[in-house]
Amino acid sequence: MRVISTLGAGCALLLFSSVLLAENARLVVSVKPANNALKSNVEGYIGSLGERDAEALQRFRRVVESQAEKAAQALGYYQAQITTDVVEQTPPRLNVNIVPGEPVRIGSVTVRVDGPAAELRAFRLPKDAELKQGARLNHGRYEAAKRHIQNQASRYGFFHGRFTQQRLSINPQAGLADIELVYDSGPRYILGNVSFEGDMPFDDDLLQRMVPFSADTPYDSERIAELYQALRSSGYFESVRVDASPTVAEQQVIPVKVHLQTRLPRTMGLGLGFSTDVGPRGRANWERHWANPQGHSYGAEMEISAPRQNVGLWYDVPLDPPLTDKLRIAGGYQYEELANTDSLSRLLTVGPEWHSKLDSGWQRVISLKWQREEYRLGDDSGLSTLLMPGISYSYLRSDNRVDPNYGYRLEFSGSVAKEGLLADSDVIHGNVLLKGLTTLWQNHRFLGRAQFGGTESKGFNSSVPPSLRFFAGGDQSVRGYDYQSLSPENNQGDKIGARYMFAASAEYQYSVAEKWRVATFYDAGNAFNSLDFPTLKSAVGIGMRWVSPVGPLRLDLAHPLDEEGGVRLHFSMGPEL
Repeated sequence: MRVISTLGAGCALLLFSSVLLAENARLVVSVKPANNALKSNVEGYIGSLGERDAEALQRFRRVVESQAEKAAQALGYYQAQITTDVVEQTPPRLNVNIVPGEPVRIGSVTVRVDGPAAELRAFRLPKDAELKQGARLNHGRYEAAKRHIQNQASRYGFFHGRFTQQRLSINPQAGLADIELVYDSGPRYILGNVSFEGDMPFDDDLLQRMVPFSADTPYDSERIAELYQALRSSGYFESVRVDASPTVAEQQVIPVKVHLQTRLPRTMGLGLGFSTDVGPRGRANWERHWANPQGHSYGAEMEISAPRQNVGLWYDVPLDPPLTDKLRIAGGYQYEELANTDSLSRLLTVGPEWHSKLDSGWQRVISLKWQREEYRLGDDSGLSTLLMPGISYSYLRSDNRVDPNYGYRLEFSGSVAKEGLLADSDVIHGNVLLKGLTTLWQNHRFLGRAQFGGTESKGFNSSVPPSLRFFAGGDQSVRGYDYQSLSPENNQGDKIGARYMFAASAEYQYSVAEKWRVATFYDAGNAFNSLDFPTLKSAVGIGMRWVSPVGPLRLDLAHPLDEEGGVRLHFSMGPEL
C-alpha cells in the first residue's frame, strides 16, 4: 500500500509539472498614458506567445517589437517608443511597454467619384468623421472608405469601376497624412429580361407579374433581392435561385435567370390552444397552394371551443400585383354562445373580398358580404338577413413582427346595409382600433391600446343580430371582467349586447431576463347604448410575459375596480401589435 501511494503521488507530481510546462507564456502590454484601443490592437497583432520558455522569448522580442510597431502605426502612432523585457517565472512573461507619442493627423482629404456614378444620388460617399482633416490617422478607416466605395459600385452595377488615385501619403516627422481616393465608376449595367426555368407549372404571365422591376432597369442588387423575396413569399415554391451575373452580360445588359422548384401542392395543419376567454380550443386548416397555371388557391379552416365553433372556406384569385392583391371568395358558418349563453348566434356568411396593398403601405379590403343569422337575445329570438358592402383599412409598422420593440397598428372598418336591397333593415356598422408600443432604455416597454365600435339602426332592439352588437370584457378588451360580461341587460337580466363599445389599456413592462418580463396595467371600457357620459368599468393588474417563438405568452392577474369580486386570471398569447 505504501509503494502504491508513493507511485501515485509521483505520477500526480509529474502530471502537474507537465501542465505547468504546457502553459502558454504570458503577454503583458502596457501603454502610458493609457490607451485601450492601442493596447487591444497590439495584443491582436502579436496574438498568442505559445509554449515558449524564457530563452525563446528573448529571441522572439525583436519580432514582437516589430509587430507592436505595425499595430501602433495602424492607429496613427508613428513616433511610438516600444521596449520589451522578459521576466523569468512560471510561466515566463513578456512585457511590452509603449509610449505612443503624438499621433499623425490627417491633412488634406480628397474623396471623389467620377463618371456616371457621380450623378446618382443614391451612390453615397463615405462620411466617416474619423476621415476628415485634423482627425487622427487610422489605416482601418482608410481601408474601410475604399471598401465602401467598391461596395457601392458593386451594388449599383458599376462593374468596370476602378481607383484612378488611391494614395495615403504619410510624413511622420511633420505628423501629417494626406488622403486621395478618386474612383472612376465606368458605365452602369442594366437588368435585362427575366426568364424562368425548372419545376414551375405556372403561366409565364403570372411569374412576370411577380417581378418587381421592368426590363432595362439600371442594376441594383436590392432589386435582385426583392425578386428573390417576392418569389419565396408567394407560397408557390420550395426553392428559388436567382442568377444575375455581370460575367454573362452583353453590352452591359445582364440577363436574369430564375430557377424554381415548386412546393408540394397541399398542406394540412392542426393546433391546440387555450385562453381564458374561450378556454381550450382546437384549430385545423387545409390548403391547396396552387390549383391551376394561373396560381389560384383554395382552402378550409375550422376552430372549435366551448362557446364558439366555426368553419370557413375560401378561394383566392391573384390580381396585379399578385403578391399583395387578390380576389377572395369566402364563406363560413359560425355557432357562438355569447355572454355566458345569454345570447346565441348561428351565422352563415358568403361573399367576395378584394384585397390590395396601397402605395402608402395601407392594406385595403373591399367586401360585399351576405349574411344570414339566426339568433336569440335572452328570451327574444329572430332571423336577420343582410347584404353588407364594406371597406377596411389597416396599417402596421414595427421593427419585428413577432416581438417588436417599437411600432403601431391602425385599423378602420365600416359596412352598411339598406333595407330592401337584400336586407331586412338599415344598418351602419364600424370599428376603430389603435395600438402603440415603444421601448426606452432597452428594458422599459410602454404599450397603449384604444378601440371603439358602433352600430346605428332605426330598429336596433328588434333587427340587429348579435354579430353586429358589442360586448366588452376579457383578455383582449377589459381585463378583470369575464369574457363579454360587460353589456346592457334586458328586463330578465340577460346580456343582449350594445350599440357602442369602448375599451382602452395602458401597460408597462420591465424585462427581467432575455425572454421574461413583468407587467402592470390599467384597463377601462364598457359596452353601452348611449354616448351621453357612458359609465366605464376599470381594472388594474400585474402579469408575466414569456417571449415564445410565436409571440409573447401573457399571464395576468386583474382586479376589477367597479364591481365586487376578487382577482381574475387571464391567459393569452400572440404578438403585442
